[in-house]
Amino acid sequence: MKRRASALFAVLVLLQVLFLGGMGASYYAVDAVGKEIRLKTTPVDPRDLFYGDYVQLSYEVSSLPWSVWKGGERPEEGQTVYVVLRRNEAYDSAVAVYPVKPQAKDGEAILQARVRGWGESEHLNLLYGFERYYVEENTGKEWEERSGQAIVTVKVAPWGQSKITGLVFEQ
Repeated sequence: MKRRASALFAVLVLLQVLFLGGMGASYYAVDAVGKEIRLKTTPVDPRDLFYGDYVQLSYEVSSLPWSVWKGGERPEEGQTVYVVLRRNEAYDSAVAVYPVKPQAKDGEAILQARVRGWGESEHLNLLYGFERYYVEENTGKEWEERSGQAIVTVKVAPWGQSKITGLVFEQ
């Protein structure tokens, strides 16, 4: 009986270690196999008491016209959708939004988003999960005061996970 209990305990501990290791590995795997995209944004600077300074980002692809929607009826708030991006000069732009994940063609990237709602002008408003970019302590004001548009570099893994890898201001 003792052997069975200790074996079960060992299996449970191993499963927990594998789960946590997998979570960490998936974050680093985005850098290794993710496709890089560049998004145009407008930064604003709030502050988080626990994490420090960050730049709140709003992307051009966060508010899209209904003409890019490729589903039947309107998506519900909170629904997961898939945005097809194509490189347009210096950054990527949305060309279509689907309710199910489409197959990416050459030169395209698929970005997962959640529907936030509909704007006053009947635009589809989306959240991507990387709207905050943390900066060094006491530098948030500098980021806010810098003029011009920012370009954010994001890595998108084939399984949909994404993360910001850089932020620069256009000259």
